[in-house]
Amino acid sequence: MSLEMKRIVLASNNSGKVREFGQLLRGCSIDIQPQSDFGVTEVEETGLSFVENAIIKARHAASVSGLPAMADDSGIEVDALVGAPGVYSARFAGPQSSDKANNDKLLADLEDVPEQRRGARFQCVIVLMRHIDDPMPIICTGTWEGRILFEPSGVNGFGYDPLFYVPTHGCASADLPAEVKNQISHRAQALQALKKILKCSS
Repeated sequence: MSLEMKRIVLASNNSGKVREFGQLLRGCSIDIQPQSDFGVTEVEETGLSFVENAIIKARHAASVSGLPAMADDSGIEVDALVGAPGVYSARFAGPQSSDKANNDKLLADLEDVPEQRRGARFQCVIVLMRHIDDPMPIICTGTWEGRILFEPSGVNGFGYDPLFYVPTHGCASADLPAEVKNQISHRAQALQALKKILKCSS
């Protein structure tokens, strides 16, 4: 699917994420701009799935800006917690909780769980809406398998990266250089799928 979209609003005020999306979508001939450039405020994420939340954010940004909008929703699923924290990953320890608080709660909840039962995965859903009434938004997903460590490791990344062990590289996500993580992460996988749909050059 080839889309003639020169500007796309990213439903995020995170400058790092805007930069990351722009880098990973190079070759698409589109300009990724943060929603703050258009006065778009954060919208409450009331969905019960990553897909629902991404659609809510993308539709809100498209409504306010009048432009095509893209949103991602992501989080971590832990097998021993029956998929939690899931869509509540960013607020696992409570509203406005810090990364450290969320990590501390996850470690506490898994305190007596042995290594073989600490399987986990990062999930990412990216939604692209061509306009507010788009009846068939583009939805791309990415999954990154690993497990939860017993203590934090590494200083890179954010969120649960210090606790997420990457078996293919033998270290925590937070130990990986950014250029490596951006090739194999859940978000990178979802964006690569989106590039194929948009028929971007490599």
